[in-house]
Amino acid sequence: MSAADAHGEGGSRADLVHNRVAMLRAERRVSRRELAQAIGVHYQTVGYLERGEFNPSLHLALRIARFFEVPVEFVFSLDEFPRIGPDAG
Repeated sequence: MSAADAHGEGGSRADLVHNRVAMLRAERRVSRRELAQAIGVHYQTVGYLERGEFNPSLHLALRIARFFEVPVEFVFSLDEFPRIGPDAG
């Protein structure tokens, strides 16, 4: 395993951890910078996470879930989340 893989970067799309971070941020009107500051990461890390370019460590995933006051499995999944809204279907 490379250092990049150990830190959640790189790997194949099969290694992707799906997340609802952008949705939760939008619902609660939290900026990337505000979330980043609250969870102790750089704001660009939040962007990488939302775009699926970075998989969080367990510790980071738990901090994000705590920030939004939801279970970690509500925010992160190995499977795609079902689409909601007018584009669903």
